[in-house]
Amino acid sequence: METNRLEIARLYHRFGFGPRPGEFKAALANGLSATKTALLSVPAVDSGAAQVAEPNITNLGTRPDQKTSALIEFNIALRQQVKDLPLWWLDRMALSDHALTERMTWFWHGHWATAIGKINHAYPIYVQNQTLRKYALGNFGEMTSAMINDGALQFWLDGGENTAKSPNENLARELMELFVLGVNRYTETDVRELSRALTGYQIERPSGKVTFNAKRYDSNIKTILGSSTTFNGISAAAHLVAQKDSAKFISERFWFRFISSQIELPSENSLEKSFETRDISKLVVALADSQILSNPSYSIVKPPVEWFIGVARYLKLTPSALKTPGQLLSYLDKLAQVPFNPPNVGGWPTDESWLSSASAQSRIQFAAWLIKQADLTALAAIAPNKRIAWLQDELGVLSFSTRTRLALNGVKGTPAQLLQLAICSPEYVVSA
Repeated sequence: METNRLEIARLYHRFGFGPRPGEFKAALANGLSATKTALLSVPAVDSGAAQVAEPNITNLGTRPDQKTSALIEFNIALRQQVKDLPLWWLDRMALSDHALTERMTWFWHGHWATAIGKINHAYPIYVQNQTLRKYALGNFGEMTSAMINDGALQFWLDGGENTAKSPNENLARELMELFVLGVNRYTETDVRELSRALTGYQIERPSGKVTFNAKRYDSNIKTILGSSTTFNGISAAAHLVAQKDSAKFISERFWFRFISSQIELPSENSLEKSFETRDISKLVVALADSQILSNPSYSIVKPPVEWFIGVARYLKLTPSALKTPGQLLSYLDKLAQVPFNPPNVGGWPTDESWLSSASAQSRIQFAAWLIKQADLTALAAIAPNKRIAWLQDELGVLSFSTRTRLALNGVKGTPAQLLQLAICSPEYVVSA
């Protein structure tokens, strides 16, 4: 059924990173219901992810004084960790048997966007990644509390500089606007009052350890969103999460990142109700409802990391094992998306931002580099006149357009070129 094909394709590309060889055709045979259950049910153990060894990311301690040999050693170790950390996560994304957990961890990384550049230590960012994975499909209230105590986020938004005598509003403002409530759902007074509630935190930069110093905390009554009490960071965060606007905002963010960044979430929807208890997994299930997935109007352009991981999973490539892993990070950098390095606290952009002529050229070069390192035996074994249809199923594409088919037909006799054009085609880059 064409509708089932669309829904199953979207399940693979929106809630994972795309199918591995043979998976999409098998899913079509198994049917939509069985496929949805399989893709949205997280196993107790992911044997694929378990193959990926934890990275050697340690607390390097305070940066040594200038002009010492210790500083040179520190900088060498830090550069290695900054390189190893994204490769480790890309490996987890590519090798996980069940992609939903890593896909959701990736979503939350963009939501609670924190860049390694300002922190200039890898360990706090590594710890944050573990936190995001722990709560990726858990309770949003618990996640928010954990993020209030996250050293990387606190340092990124100057939380350690927020004291009763000298309030800093950065964390308070972003907590309301970007993380929990959304734009125009609070007042400037709410920001000031919330910043008072968030006083007292101190951050040890190298380790990301967060401590609370009562002497720096404003213990007076604060009024936030109409409620007055002696709010502290945790109670204030819980108060924000409990707001009806929080359910609306997170539903909107999920819709924007998983369904459509062009068409707004309809005013009448099932997402907000599904999120009443702030259970993230229930929101994901509601998002994967057939009435949503079967609507042909919704499309999403794959960001560079998601595109790359989809290709890597299909070609059975391990990111860190590619020739010159530094070249991999360079390609992602040219496409303007490297894990742990979002451009700002708002995270990465969407859709048209990834479709410039420059990014298209970089993607084509990137694809050629990946294909040279892949085994194309299975594709080569298919008769040339059947390869386009075969790839359509292998890649989980709804259907190639007439224009794309014409281009693919011209290179169907050359497996490498055919695959290169297919994975760079609009129908693969854009999740229909």
